[in-house]
Amino acid sequence: MTLYPKLIMDALATVTYPGTKKNLVESEMVADNLRIDGMKVSFSLIFNRDTDPFLKSTVKAAEAAIHYNISKDVEVTIDIETKSKPRPEVGKMLPNVKNIIAVSSGKGGVGKSTVAANLAIALAKLGYKVGLLDADIFGPSVPKMFQVEDERPCAVNKDGRDLIEPIEKYGIKLLSIGFFVNPDTATLWRGGMASNALKQLIADADWGELDYFILDTPPGTSDIHLTLLQTLSITGAVIVSTPQNVALADARKGIDMYRNDKVNVPILGLVENMAWFTPAELPENKYYIFGKDGCKNLAKEMDMPLLAQIPLVQSICENGDKGEPSALQVDSVTGQAFINLAQSVVTVTNRRNKDQGPTRIVQVK
Repeated sequence: MTLYPKLIMDALATVTYPGTKKNLVESEMVADNLRIDGMKVSFSLIFNRDTDPFLKSTVKAAEAAIHYNISKDVEVTIDIETKSKPRPEVGKMLPNVKNIIAVSSGKGGVGKSTVAANLAIALAKLGYKVGLLDADIFGPSVPKMFQVEDERPCAVNKDGRDLIEPIEKYGIKLLSIGFFVNPDTATLWRGGMASNALKQLIADADWGELDYFILDTPPGTSDIHLTLLQTLSITGAVIVSTPQNVALADARKGIDMYRNDKVNVPILGLVENMAWFTPAELPENKYYIFGKDGCKNLAKEMDMPLLAQIPLVQSICENGDKGEPSALQVDSVTGQAFINLAQSVVTVTNRRNKDQGPTRIVQVK
């Protein structure tokens, strides 16, 4: 049997690429490097990017089409070419980001996302370039808190790569899986899918130059945390908790995760959220409805800074729901509390960078 180019191209024309709904030839995906040597055939398929979800299945379908339409005896070699440059390797992502801060909590409901959002705004108020990544894939809240639920990030071509352009609000670059999914539908993804989505938000986005990259992590300890630790050199973690013992018990687990010998991410300090309740009509009164100084005592016990005590004020909830985080109002009690938190984070981060080298990325094993 004699093989010739048209025979191969006709076989490839029977394969439909799901991304265009056209066959490989019509989609101009077959590179001009077809080689035939007896019963050996080699060529390249061209994809837009190396993370194309249909890449592997398309390659298998192309090989199967040649075997089915021509002969099973044909030895097929298919190489991959991409129009855009490949994603940077782990350790080389976000080269223009100076500090990566993970805001974490041992359990949900302690106000971690509120603290992360307001910390980002407060840092921007202090003149820093800030990005905020909503890493809570299954419960994204950043779009709601910044009133950008209807926004959809655009693609931008930069340095030969197609990148996601973050949404900008209040001088902060924002990305969240919430921009890409129906807000009224539960995200039912396995761990691998969620981790891959998170990697795209980190590595395939145009974050540019940032002084602080804030990660709003999911509550507890999960696959998402491992993905972050295996992808980024995290400068330090900020642990958020309420003063009550139940929350503090879980905060200890969060601290232990970062202090684990295989992780070794520095703990920048603790934030005691809902430290006391202050009614608007009685701003001088403090009611310790969740207990008093729980995080303060834990910080002392574990030899780490208490970065801030944030009071529980009705306006925090109202402003968050309106998409106007409290840190925007720097003259308010809560606004000043978040400014103080940002100043503390800057201080401990500078001290950490002076005394310690970059955090080592957790190796995948």
